[in-house]
Amino acid sequence: MNDLELKAAVQAGLDEIRPFLQRDNGDIELVSIENGTDVKVRLLGTCVGCHVNQMTLKSGVELTVKKHAPQIKTVIDISGIIEKENYRDHLDSHNK
Repeated sequence: MNDLELKAAVQAGLDEIRPFLQRDNGDIELVSIENGTDVKVRLLGTCVGCHVNQMTLKSGVELTVKKHAPQIKTVIDISGIIEKENYRDHLDSHNK
């Protein structure tokens, strides 16, 4: 799976879980995919301060993403962490 296919597969997983997060006024965004195996996401809205967000991340988000992209090993939430996000710009430039 190339970078664009992997991004699409991961995004499909996030899109599948998103309605459940949005139902509780939360959301999620893809920040980056590192080494083709590690996904960084940012939880948004009420998910940020939720006391069960790590359980949601592992048992909901990570399992759903792995269903769409089995080579993914981890999904990490970087909410509250400032990180350079040129990865999305790099991938988006390939779509033009």
